[in-house]
Amino acid sequence: MISRNRMVLAGAITMLVLGVGAFFLFRGSGTPKESYREIRTVKGLIRSSVSTTGVVEPRNRLKIQSSIAGRIEEIRVDEGQMVHKGQVLALLSSTERAALLDAAKLQGDKERSYWNSVYRETTVIAPIDGQVIVRSIEPGQTVTTSDSLFVLSDRLIVKAYVDETDIGRVKIGQSAVIGLDAYPEIKVNGVVEHIYYESHLQNNVNIYYVDVIPETIPEVFRSGMSANIDIIVSEKEQALLLPVGAVQTRNGKTVVRQKSGGAKDGMTYRTVRTGMQDDVNIEILDGLGENSLVLLPDTSFSLPAKSGGSNPFLPQRNRTKK
Repeated sequence: MISRNRMVLAGAITMLVLGVGAFFLFRGSGTPKESYREIRTVKGLIRSSVSTTGVVEPRNRLKIQSSIAGRIEEIRVDEGQMVHKGQVLALLSSTERAALLDAAKLQGDKERSYWNSVYRETTVIAPIDGQVIVRSIEPGQTVTTSDSLFVLSDRLIVKAYVDETDIGRVKIGQSAVIGLDAYPEIKVNGVVEHIYYESHLQNNVNIYYVDVIPETIPEVFRSGMSANIDIIVSEKEQALLLPVGAVQTRNGKTVVRQKSGGAKDGMTYRTVRTGMQDDVNIEILDGLGENSLVLLPDTSFSLPAKSGGSNPFLPQRNRTKK
């Protein structure tokens, strides 16, 4: 029983000490007053865009197969190489030619050389200008007519996935900026070439495919890479700009804050008319001029100012005895 009373007493003392400490720690702190800093309107470029994701893929992906079954004798191109229409990609022997050459080899080099000259290989020819993006064969490999030997791409494009709520803002011919997840430092300009007519359900959202053609194809572009695309809906140079946080709605009006010595809280609200907006800035169409001063809420964190309270549990400096 005595042990239990001691435990209760110790708990009560602990709670009392914590309560006293909290009182001295927060006494006088109050609600921190909102602070502001002055900024000026500036002129610059603002864009309204549709931001989405997509994938790098060939515009025309052509799989090349052999017209006959046989053995690959020679390969004349490598993966990633640019080829032109009519270029020889590989040489192969039909099943009959391969068997004949193997038999002639047993009779000596002269016999094999003879049949090599009178029974020529079958050529595999590129049907289009493009790039070899897949090479599936090696010399000596046996292939059938159903095997894929090469895959050619005439040009890499970016297929963007645009939500149905944004597709109405996208038009053919609009400019776009393309970035890759694998190389975020590389940005490539592009143009919207085609908007697909059929929607696709993706993550329970209707999306439309949009083909974006890059102006240039960097060497790092690879088929299947994930891409970020900003389709420029509209843009304006020399627009009067403010940070988005400097503009607010008050009593149904769009306003900004300005200093005022006669106001009770030291500031007044000025009505403005706004235009385009992006993630950072908003355009001011009317109500302010260039280099006008406005107040922007300071969102940086700061500790409450000390106002007479002290924490008895913090170490104190040695006081001089009187």
